Amino acid sequence: MAAPNQPKTEKPKKHFEKEDLEEMLIRIAGYDIPGSKRILAGLTRIKGVGWTVANATCIKLKIQKTKKVLELSKEEIQKIEEFLKNPDIKDFQKNRRKDPETGETEHCIGADLEMKRDFDIRRMKKIKSYKGIRHTAGLPVRGQRTRSHFRKKGKAVSVQKKASKGKKG
Repeated sequence: MAAPNQPKTEKPKKHFEKEDLEEMLIRIAGYDIPGSKRILAGLTRIKGVGWTVANATCIKLKIQKTKKVLELSKEEIQKIEEFLKNPDIKDFQKNRRKDPETGETEHCIGADLEMKRDFDIRRMKKIKSYKGIRHTAGLPVRGQRTRSHFRKKGKAVSVQKKASKGKKG
């Protein structure tokens, strides 16, 4: 047992403190990913990348899934970004199969995915398909019931109260 008057020896510090890990953000494919996350979970923060694509990325690039995002080298980050731009995965794992304009199967991420989704919705509205009409009316598109609980889709509109004239009494 150590004497109370002796100074405590400090443990050797690890590379980063826990607080530092949470504060550090690593930019991958235009998205900020916390350094404390594992690479498999961190990649799912990118729009258009789910668990299956993140898993395929780790397997194809031979990166450990349990590795922290902060531990990635710059070369590994560049490899991940290149892979996500043009992934070497099977067609059923890609998110844009048989594109209506080109007929090709591709995988979109980030702003490109949002833009293509918006163009698809505009096209459906323009040709007045059933889904386009439902989008225009602000109703559920995929067959959900409308008897109750569908009204949350749009923005909430509040009702203003009348100003009271004065208190009686």
